[in-house]
Amino acid sequence: MAIEKMKFVMASGPLSQLNKLITALCGDGTFHPEPASSFISPTMGYAPLNEENPYTPTLSAVRELAQQFSIDLEAGKPQKGTVIDDKTKEYIDSLGARVRDAVEQNNALNEQIEECREAIEKYKHFTGLGVPLEDVFACKFISIRFGHLPKDSYLKLNKGYGDNPYILFVPASVDEKGYWGCYFSPKDKEEDVDKIFAALHFDRLHIPSAVGTTQEIVDSLEENIRIIETQKRELNEQVNEIWRKEGDRIRALYSKLQQLSTVFELRRYAVAHDNSCFFTGWIPAKGEERLREKLLRYPEFVVEIEDPEKDSTVTPPTRLKNFVAFRPFKYFVEMYGVPSYHDIDITAFVAITYTLLFGIMFGDMGQGLLLILIGLLMWKLKGMDLGKILVPCGVSSMIFGFVFGSVFGFEELLDPVYHKLGWPGKPLSVMESINTVLLVAIAIGVTLVVVAMLLNVVSCIKKKKLGSALFSENGLTGVVVYLSAASLAYTFMSHKELIPSRVAAVLLAVGLLILFNKELIAGSIDERRLQKPESISDYLMQNLFETIEYILSYFSNTVSFLRVGAFVIVHASMMMVVFTLAGDPKSVKGIVVIILGNALVVALEGLLSGIQGLRLEFYEMFSRFYEGEGRSFRAAKLQAYLERRTNKA
Repeated sequence: MAIEKMKFVMASGPLSQLNKLITALCGDGTFHPEPASSFISPTMGYAPLNEENPYTPTLSAVRELAQQFSIDLEAGKPQKGTVIDDKTKEYIDSLGARVRDAVEQNNALNEQIEECREAIEKYKHFTGLGVPLEDVFACKFISIRFGHLPKDSYLKLNKGYGDNPYILFVPASVDEKGYWGCYFSPKDKEEDVDKIFAALHFDRLHIPSAVGTTQEIVDSLEENIRIIETQKRELNEQVNEIWRKEGDRIRALYSKLQQLSTVFELRRYAVAHDNSCFFTGWIPAKGEERLREKLLRYPEFVVEIEDPEKDSTVTPPTRLKNFVAFRPFKYFVEMYGVPSYHDIDITAFVAITYTLLFGIMFGDMGQGLLLILIGLLMWKLKGMDLGKILVPCGVSSMIFGFVFGSVFGFEELLDPVYHKLGWPGKPLSVMESINTVLLVAIAIGVTLVVVAMLLNVVSCIKKKKLGSALFSENGLTGVVVYLSAASLAYTFMSHKELIPSRVAAVLLAVGLLILFNKELIAGSIDERRLQKPESISDYLMQNLFETIEYILSYFSNTVSFLRVGAFVIVHASMMMVVFTLAGDPKSVKGIVVIILGNALVVALEGLLSGIQGLRLEFYEMFSRFYEGEGRSFRAAKLQAYLERRTNKA
């Protein structure tokens, strides 16, 4: 449960061998590269490399090629002796041309199928006409219009124009809205007849001319579709055959190209001058010996490995080391901010306190078990970090559910268990012990605030800020002031003394006096010089308001923990409402209401408990000792290269 020690690496050598140097340093996935320009003076003539990656076009061509086949290139295994040269691009371009030709043919066939289907969609409405279309379209004195006529309009046509010798509508098929068919008219009366049918809302459909009856044409088009689909299958088989023959080679080339491209991209971290270069970065301290042994094989490189403590101008990245059970909570820590290298790792603190607070607020054995199952599903099926966090939170909920005697809201279900243990009943009945719940919440708040301040003391000592550790509002002086005030408040409310009241009052007064002069006292220790105020009046007013602010923050942080007790009570109250609405829990209605009520409580109360627990972490505790101004350790990875070398070795 600490921040891993780092070593700074500065390597130099001939520019022509830079790729080999990068591969040697980054090959095992434990090297965090840094821009060398930050550590090499520009007056020496060294400048960052500004180069265009020569592997990008070929990589893009390979990806485009694989996309045509929906093939996963990451599954490839580099073949021994895979070489990238000018012939590689020619090979990929040639293969790409073959695939593009096949794709173009496939697109053309798809267009033909679409045209046939559109024609079928038009002709199928008129399959009732038994007249060859070529005869219809060959008429010199008669015009024909195909389309759709609404049912109401069809009735109006028969009633209003039944005696008109120039109007003839022949229905071919019927649907819910009307009739598909055609009307005929003499060519010299064509305009007048068109106006009549337009007024009747005739929806004209233009169909292409063809030979045969409409049914024969539809049959012919369907046969054409079958022939084209056969051609498509043959074409797809040809393309798949290409991939079966060339797939392994393409994957091997892609893996090699990825490795070379990644190495080339890492060149941007280097600086160069003439034929020499520098490459810098960080490694975990435990990997120093292994790196030195590896670099013995490269005598052309000069490598220096140093402790960051020897140079205050360099800031190492942060790599956290935690127990497996605590690692998921790194998600919350990094949400607030990564700890700096000289800070403390608070992942374990967050894991314990957040799990505790969530479990108290969401105390129910049955619902806690449900949270565990939901968390496992989120983790295993979706790979969500939040799912890993829900599992311990569910366990904590089950533990406190046992304390509160609640299983899916059933308050008496665990009574036989308590009796077997020799207890008269549940350890704590929430609704009968509201004052106790709230007082315990305050006690938890006081404890966690004190722990947060003690963590700040440790953090300040690590940063060599002894003055802040001893005399700041979150240092030892702050702890004394806070505990003295808490003791006096407890004595006032319960008439019992934790600390003798006179002693507590003296400690409180002395502590507030020190906090009032914090800048003078702590500053003289940390900065090793006495800071004299420019104006006594400004100094007094500013420090007075700051001291009042400290007191208010102690009070507000403590009172905020009342929400822990409040959520315990709200959770129990919501389940009481559910059972009141359910009535008889053994009836069908009761069972349905209980199931739905529990689902609602798990969703709503689980979300609120999670948010409130996180709020307490961030605002009431983190604000006292944690800055989160670091940066994560990001090791460079030569994709698919490391594991191949490992397997080869």
